[in-house]
Amino acid sequence: MDIEPVDCAPRQTFTGAVLRQRWEDLTFLHWAVAPEVVAPLLPAGTHPDTVDGVSYVGLIGFRMVGLGFGRGPGVPYFGTFWETNVRLYSVDDSGRRAVVFRSLDASRLVPVLVARATLRLPYLWSSMRLARDGDRLTYRCRRRWPGPAGTTSRMDVRVGEPIADPTPLERFVTARWGLHTRAYGRTLHLPNWHPRWPLHRAELLHLDDELVTAAGLPAPDGPPVSVLYSPGVGVRFGSPAVAAARPA
Repeated sequence: MDIEPVDCAPRQTFTGAVLRQRWEDLTFLHWAVAPEVVAPLLPAGTHPDTVDGVSYVGLIGFRMVGLGFGRGPGVPYFGTFWETNVRLYSVDDSGRRAVVFRSLDASRLVPVLVARATLRLPYLWSSMRLARDGDRLTYRCRRRWPGPAGTTSRMDVRVGEPIADPTPLERFVTARWGLHTRAYGRTLHLPNWHPRWPLHRAELLHLDDELVTAAGLPAPDGPPVSVLYSPGVGVRFGSPAVAAARPA
């Protein structure tokens, strides 16, 4: 499996940017999952991406900062919010590796409505906050709409040392340069670009999560196999393109 190293961002493949934003204070939790379990949950024309025959489920909490369009400034108030997503890993028939979001809980209603209406992304409106106590971070989420209302998640992590040489798994779950989504009867690939990830080791101190199972996935069997933290990166998104499908 040849995955772009997180310490060597790929060349930006699109001109201009449809969206700009910054992702900050990210915690990545990942569990191994059999490809055949997640395959039915992926958009047509994509299949599970794997490393050593295994795919992964991710639970990621972070802060979205300065979401804006094109070259314009970030949208005041509505462009900065907390987000927690559940994601899978995909590759399409053109060989483009990406993520597939099963849910994206966000703490601002307007971005939720826009993302659901335009790209049909499974955004949900939730109450969220992040508490910081030294090197300890606590992410809390409670879903409001559309449901299941009251679904909750709490992650407590301790941030550790910077990672100089990420493992193949750490590269696999973080070095992703696009997303796949199903919208308007087609599978779309939305490319993104950002600088190399500054990654840290992290220790999971506590997890009480209902988001993974609410996203239609089996309950994780044991602790996550990977726990990572990043202070963040700036991100650009290009225009979506139709993902190629295999001929019948």
